[in-house]
Amino acid sequence: MKNYDDIINLPHHTSKTRPRMSKEGRAAQFGAFRALDGHEEMIEETARFTEDKLQLSENKVDILNMKLNILYCNLDDSPEVTICYFIPDELKNGGKYTFFQGKIKKLDLYKRLIITENNNSIPIDFIYDIQGEIFESADV
Repeated sequence: MKNYDDIINLPHHTSKTRPRMSKEGRAAQFGAFRALDGHEEMIEETARFTEDKLQLSENKVDILNMKLNILYCNLDDSPEVTICYFIPDELKNGGKYTFFQGKIKKLDLYKRLIITENNNSIPIDFIYDIQGEIFESADV
């Protein structure tokens, strides 16, 4: 039996109960298989840059505590400040530093939060620096 001589001339089987599949349907069965689905996104996420949270010296912590005390004592004046603080990344180690510039409405010392005029919260433990005119007269 060479070259399938026994079956080569038989008629092609066609089902009597199922409709013939379209060419598009047949082609879809043999379409590209994405074994690494999501791999490209994972590589992009790994390559995304994050910064490490800086450790504050004791002197820097003391200065920040003095500035927070000045803010607390002057909340009635709605002091305007610029705060540099760290935002931890939700997906990987590290995060980024960002700035808030505006007025302070409240200091919640129990929850260790600064509440801004637009009701955003800044965790005190993530603050790197606070600047503002309010500190100039205090020599801080």
